[in-house]
Amino acid sequence: MNYNLEIRDSFGGIHKRKNQYIVDVLEGRTVDKNTHPYNINIRKFKNEEKNFLNSLKNIDANIKNEDSRQIKNLKIRFSKANKKIEFYKDYLDLTYDAVLEHDISKIEEKHIPNILSYYESLNKKLKESEKKLSSLSDSIIKEEEKEIALKKQEEDKIYREKLNEINKKFSDGLISKKAKKAESHALKKEHQENISQIELLNESTALKDKIANIKHRRKIDIKSMTNVMESDISNIRRTTPIEAIQKKPIISYLTFLIPGLGQFLNGQFVKGILFFLGSLFSYLIAIPYALGYGNYQGEGVYGLISLAEGGGRLDRSIMFMIEGIIAIILLIFAIFIFISSFKDVNKVEKEKIKGIRPRNWFESKEVLTSDGFPYLVSSPGYLLTIFIVLIPIITAILISFTNLDPNHQSKFNWIGIENYKVLFLGRGVAGQAFWHILLWTIIWTLGATTLAILIGFILALLANQERIKAKPIFRTIYLLPWAVPAFITIMFFSLMVGRQGPITELFKNLFNVTLDVKSNPTLTRISLILLQGWLGSSYIFLLSTGVLQGIPKDLYESADIDGATGFQKTWRITVPLVLFQTAPLLISQYTFNFNNFSIIYLFNGGGPFNPSKYGNLAGSSDILISYIYKLTMESNYQALGAAISILISLVLMFFAYIGFKNTKAFKES
Repeated sequence: MNYNLEIRDSFGGIHKRKNQYIVDVLEGRTVDKNTHPYNINIRKFKNEEKNFLNSLKNIDANIKNEDSRQIKNLKIRFSKANKKIEFYKDYLDLTYDAVLEHDISKIEEKHIPNILSYYESLNKKLKESEKKLSSLSDSIIKEEEKEIALKKQEEDKIYREKLNEINKKFSDGLISKKAKKAESHALKKEHQENISQIELLNESTALKDKIANIKHRRKIDIKSMTNVMESDISNIRRTTPIEAIQKKPIISYLTFLIPGLGQFLNGQFVKGILFFLGSLFSYLIAIPYALGYGNYQGEGVYGLISLAEGGGRLDRSIMFMIEGIIAIILLIFAIFIFISSFKDVNKVEKEKIKGIRPRNWFESKEVLTSDGFPYLVSSPGYLLTIFIVLIPIITAILISFTNLDPNHQSKFNWIGIENYKVLFLGRGVAGQAFWHILLWTIIWTLGATTLAILIGFILALLANQERIKAKPIFRTIYLLPWAVPAFITIMFFSLMVGRQGPITELFKNLFNVTLDVKSNPTLTRISLILLQGWLGSSYIFLLSTGVLQGIPKDLYESADIDGATGFQKTWRITVPLVLFQTAPLLISQYTFNFNNFSIIYLFNGGGPFNPSKYGNLAGSSDILISYIYKLTMESNYQALGAAISILISLVLMFFAYIGFKNTKAFKES
């Protein structure tokens, strides 16, 4: 970057340079930096300013012992401000630094007396109230308490009389139950306010409340008034430029490896401390952990590559993998700190070259609490998401590329996409079973969910008909599958269709047919679809009922005028409106059933089993999620299970995107 004759402030205002040396350089004059008159004057000013500031250290500010730290600082600032105005006024044409200090002192001279005056007035009121409180005798307090007790009794008597009048009006049929409730509530509120007013007649209580109020005002109001002053000072800083000698942002590059140092050199000390803490985190935690120091078993990032290969007998590959993932995440945090620090210092340097002053801590805090507030609030959630959600997901993804199986539980290796080949090419028992299970999972998802939607919607239509009597009873019955815990219903029907179950015996006695549902793959699957159709219908019924009750009757009346039949009104009005309102939630039902583990496992354990088709890893009614459970928890094929989990996640994310992409919340995010 090169010098310009003009410099800019934070608001884009243009200012002429006061640094005559830079002006001469820009205008092409041959000048010597050390002997130039302006530089000589600046060095003289800096020496005099240093001596002047040293003389202010022992200034007498008329500080009292009872003054708070905040008031002491204000008194010191005010005493210094008067002297600074006198000192800097002689250098206003020399440098913008003198202009800034002079104008800041003028602001302090204007605001601080008002703050101190207000503080003294509050202190005076506080001392008077405390003195008055201490002068109250016990006899006076007891007398007041007796008087207050009598007034409370009178108020209670009036309250009861008015309440009886309201009750009498209700019993005589003059007001409704709703009006009685409203009047009683208003009367009770009025009674409580009257009691509060009576209690204030106790001078002791009133004085204590007054003292507490004054102390609160003394704390809050002084802080508020000080912030107003700091805000005015901030405006002065933003409109007063700075003339930097440097032409390039060198500090940001030189201090890249030490976050915080650049901020210190730019005069941003609090921000520097915060970034320096990040520097300590990087050099004392993140980088050593990535190199293997402080690991439980692993070797940091290298452990993610080696997976304990050649390690000790007790070393486990899974620990090396997890600690390697954590090491990479910590390194990403460290890199983010380095980059953020560099960009911050680089931006401040470039702005200084243009003439913009670096923000002080008050200004940085204002920006942080306004623009940065969403990030501050969200950061704990992001950290929890990383360590509770992201690490397990990454671990599952990486495991799918290993040979973690019954023969490699302690130590496993990277095998690339071999597990995905096994699944897609149908190799071995696991691969062959995958395609059968996937096909049944799709049939199950479409069948069970669609049936639940149809049942719930039809029941909602029936319950919404005006000619139907006793609607609350029907609605209660329709909601029972949702109200009763699902596992109870599933276990109940599982017992009912068992080999000795009541439904099996009923069919045997009536039709002389033995329904061995749990031993027949087709009957088991049909039973599961019917059962989930019934269990899921309650939720759809509830959704549809809410939408149906919100459809304007004018639409149906207009359709009647046009001669529409009941079927046409349902198909042309009801169905489109219900689908428009509930489509995303209906799609989420498909994704839910795609992953519905409980009904499959509880009804028949995924059976009946067919070893010739599924091997010993799954049954005829297993869906992908229950298949994963058996692969990982029962057969220890964690890598294959992880691969299937990744595929399921991709499918669910795709359908979730389809379901929610058209919603208002998704579009506005």
